[in-house]
Amino acid sequence: MAIKTSTVKPEKFDTGKEGDKVLLKDVLTLEESPRLGCGIMEMEETSFAWTLKYDEVDYVIEGTLEIDIDGRKVVGHKGDIIFIPKNSSINFTVPNYAKFMYVTYPANWAELE
Repeated sequence: MAIKTSTVKPEKFDTGKEGDKVLLKDVLTLEESPRLGCGIMEMEETSFAWTLKYDEVDYVIEGTLEIDIDGRKVVGHKGDIIFIPKNSSINFTVPNYAKFMYVTYPANWAELE
């Protein structure tokens, strides 16, 4: 299966903060990939906190993505890969614009508490 990232149309993602410019779209269903999740995320001039109950790998497609992972700042630019371990408290920050692909384990990341 091949997915053209240019055809993926992310939808608004609720970060809990009004005015955040965050878009997200899973590109694989749980039926297609019951173990690994994968999607595209776009952010613009935004910063928000998140706690991951799953492992995540982010591949920066465009722009600059800054992630504070448990107090350690990691900066990714186009072509860079960032790993975020399970149970990390993070802060996503995008000073301008970033588009990145995420891969999660397990695939049902959105259902985990």
